[in-house]
Amino acid sequence: MNDVMEIEIKCYCDDDEKIKSRLSDIGAVFIEERIERDIYFNHPARNFGETDEALRLRTVNEKCRITYKGPKVSKTTKARIEHETEAGDFVSMRNILLSLGFTESGIVEKERHVYSFRGMEISIDYVDGLGTFVEIEKIGELKDEIEKALFDTAAELGLTKFERRSYLELKYFS
Repeated sequence: MNDVMEIEIKCYCDDDEKIKSRLSDIGAVFIEERIERDIYFNHPARNFGETDEALRLRTVNEKCRITYKGPKVSKTTKARIEHETEAGDFVSMRNILLSLGFTESGIVEKERHVYSFRGMEISIDYVDGLGTFVEIEKIGELKDEIEKALFDTAAELGLTKFERRSYLELKYFS
């Protein structure tokens, strides 16, 4: 099994226009704007809140993806194993999970503006009920240099307030 490690940091954003300007200044490339609707599920036999795992069914501009995220493995970033694939029809996939005993644990909806910069994905997220955030992520092996690159990019953008909790945790469990 090939484990893909997602290494990310999340920052509070008080001025999205300033961030967009700085992204342009440093040479980040705008990729797309998308609407994401996430439904999180809890396992019938173990509590993902306790194990720090996540199972998410996401629609992105009407396409459906399912994602498993393992426990965080870093003290400074949200580094974790991630497995993701297309899931076909959203309603059918949701019904399969519910039929297997999974329960819905929360819904997170956001508008996401995605940029690419030095092999990283930078997103400005407008999260319903939570506000505006910037996520900076890179897929790879957990290494000090990747974490450093994420924090250096945050500094270039003027971001200083970080959040390790997920949007689900912020919305439902804080």
